[in-house]
Amino acid sequence: MIANKKPMAPVWADPDDAPDLSAPEWAAKLAKAKVTRGRPKAEAPKVSTTLRLDADIIERFRADGPGWQSRINAALRDWLKAG
Repeated sequence: MIANKKPMAPVWADPDDAPDLSAPEWAAKLAKAKVTRGRPKAEAPKVSTTLRLDADIIERFRADGPGWQSRINAALRDWLKAG
């Protein structure tokens, strides 16, 4: 999310002063760098499913704003603990 990141101050003013990344010392550093893309894997990933609920239940959870699906999940978890 770009809005949360602060801009980095440039280390050099002239782009011609940029280091040569094809130099052996940079090539070695770049070869060792771990490449990670995307969102980190969750320890307990969610399972996608289809669930049919009454319209008034959905409307009530959606009325409280974003995160309604997480609130339904929490309500079901509470129900399981109580039972």
